[in-house]
Amino acid sequence: MKALFIGGTGLISSAVSERAIQKGWELTLLNRGRRSQFVPEGARVIECDIRDEAALQEKLGNERFDVVVEWIAFKPERVERDVELFQGRCGQYILISSGAAYARPMRRYLIDESHPLNNRYWQYGRDKRMCEDVCMRAHRELDFPITIVRPSLTYGPTQIPFAMGSWSKPWSLVQRMLDGKPIVCHGDGTSLWSMTHNTDFAKGFVGLMGNRQAIGEAFHIVSDEVLTWDEIAYTIGDAVGVRPKIVHMSADQIARFMPGELGDLLGDKSSSVVFDCSKIKRLVPEFVCTTPCAVGVRQSVDYFRTHPELQQIDEEWNRNIDALIAADALVYPKA
Repeated sequence: MKALFIGGTGLISSAVSERAIQKGWELTLLNRGRRSQFVPEGARVIECDIRDEAALQEKLGNERFDVVVEWIAFKPERVERDVELFQGRCGQYILISSGAAYARPMRRYLIDESHPLNNRYWQYGRDKRMCEDVCMRAHRELDFPITIVRPSLTYGPTQIPFAMGSWSKPWSLVQRMLDGKPIVCHGDGTSLWSMTHNTDFAKGFVGLMGNRQAIGEAFHIVSDEVLTWDEIAYTIGDAVGVRPKIVHMSADQIARFMPGELGDLLGDKSSSVVFDCSKIKRLVPEFVCTTPCAVGVRQSVDYFRTHPELQQIDEEWNRNIDALIAADALVYPKA
């Protein structure tokens, strides 16, 4: 069985690439070759700027794949191009969407794949919904064999996951904890969330590859473990041996100093959400999450400690967090 991953070396996709190879897939990665350290042994790499359609056509030739996975489509135009390129050339096209595509605020905390889409708070979520729309229209009108996957916050060794952390330089959050500086958590810290380790995600995803029953369907791939954001912060602190000092404030307060956070919070992480994964479990019985957050976060911390070059500090993020906390202290002075 042959698979083509458009991307395939990112945080989530690298774990899926490894598992696909282990399960006997003949895997080709199509990307710009900038993250060669995450290419699993046995994978073929086609280096190409995916935006260069002429070069892409030349590189792929008339090759056909059992599965094509689009990991890095963030705009509907990209998916439209994929439909045109792979119509008649793949047995299954899997689009990576996002749990952020769901409408907010949530009508209920436990949601399945039928929950309404259209995130009015976050453009990223709306764009993912439009990507899904392109897929579903192609499936209805062209019989294009699509499958949609909606992950939520998925992490791995190179990421330390937290809503109010620096995604590009995640050690920044840990260093604040180690330095005894307070961190910020949105709301009162009690909203519910699930963290999914990339190796657990890979179990569910590879089980969908080549599965004819998945055609025309959307699936969650999310851990069953549910934690509050305060619990997640304390879990990170436990991994580095400190008790974090947490300052709570509303998403609106945060957005006054960090406008870019508004969509990510109101459009995603400030809502209590539990993803019902019974649908994928019926289709992929091997999807069982075995890496709880406490274990996965400790693995991430250990990875950063053995790779000191990754212990970079996001100074702009740090200044913003300091400004947030200082402003909160002025408005709500401690007795």
